[in-house]
Amino acid sequence: MTSIYPILTIPESVLRETAEPVELVDDDLRKLMDDMLATMYDAPGVGLAAPQIGISRRVIVMDPARDDEEPAPLVMANPVILDRSEEMRIQEEGCLSIPDVTAEVERPALTRVAFLDREGKPQESEIDGILSTIVQHEVDHLNGVLFIDYLSRLKRDMIVRKFTKQKRATAI
Repeated sequence: MTSIYPILTIPESVLRETAEPVELVDDDLRKLMDDMLATMYDAPGVGLAAPQIGISRRVIVMDPARDDEEPAPLVMANPVILDRSEEMRIQEEGCLSIPDVTAEVERPALTRVAFLDREGKPQESEIDGILSTIVQHEVDHLNGVLFIDYLSRLKRDMIVRKFTKQKRATAI
């Protein structure tokens, strides 16, 4: 039975912290991965990092499949970007932790990533296109970096102020 977690939004402090490495891929971690996928699909989104649900662990889940495609879930524990191409691509990005905000972000077009898979086996993969963008976005989450950090300071500050003000208003 999977659980749907609430997704934290800025300015929650865990979103700005470096997540703790996974020590062991076991049934508890696989349950977390399944819950994260269920939460991501429910949102709906294409990627989710454990800090977004308040868990400081280096775990990300993704699925770049469109609505008309078969689901293609991918889970990674302790992902590390080993290499990035010099070639860049611009992608419109959004984030479940910053709802209703999108912006064009330029990132390397190709990445090579090492990670532990669902069974705890070391993997290495060279990825491109939208999946490369998603992996970079989610690994950023594990390092306390948000996609708005790639925007101008003015735009970023306006977005953070808006969410901080909303949070204060709902706390009353």
